[in-house]
Amino acid sequence: MSNRLIDLSHTVEHGMITYKGLPAPVICDYLSREASRPSYADGTEFQIGKIEMVANTGTYIDSPFHRYADGNDLSKLRLEQLADLEAVIVRAVNFPGRALDYDAFKGLNVKGKAVLVHTDWSRHWRTDQYFEGHRYLTADAAKFLADSGAALVGIDSYNIDEVGYNSRPVHSTLLGADIPICEHMRGLDGLPDRGVRFFAVPVKVAGFGTFPVRAFAIAQE
Repeated sequence: MSNRLIDLSHTVEHGMITYKGLPAPVICDYLSREASRPSYADGTEFQIGKIEMVANTGTYIDSPFHRYADGNDLSKLRLEQLADLEAVIVRAVNFPGRALDYDAFKGLNVKGKAVLVHTDWSRHWRTDQYFEGHRYLTADAAKFLADSGAALVGIDSYNIDEVGYNSRPVHSTLLGADIPICEHMRGLDGLPDRGVRFFAVPVKVAGFGTFPVRAFAIAQE
């Protein structure tokens, strides 16, 4: 058997909008190559980049601190919650309606696994459609995943919750159970249904609840 690496992350680019109402990242030089040249020998130059962004940018991980003041922040997440997780792929592309209820997950063994929900909504990334009418999980689905011991839940959609209401039951339930959430994924259509290991490790930042990740999978073929 051979292993294939599959990128599941969007590229963070200057000016892109991830979440409607939040500012786009500003990406620029802190030190340009031209400005660095006087400090080094002839032919030697460096660039130091600068980025200003909100934590919810691109493909990112939510930790419990995102929802709960006393929850674990990014620095307290264990690598075992984020890396080398056996994945369960939930194909939700053809499910009727927008809401993915308990029926989408019943019968699945999710204990200790990353549950990756493939809705195909990522095809709308960087378009106005991305912000309207996305698929999401219901409160009952979140309760099932939490009660069943899922290690992480990811989705290739605008939000794991319905954003038309002020309540966020899926975030509340999963993060309340210390289950990280990975949102705004892509490329789930390229994953095989079995033999997938998942990784989504953020920078180890104290006092932050959310941060971008380079989410990827290893598929055994």
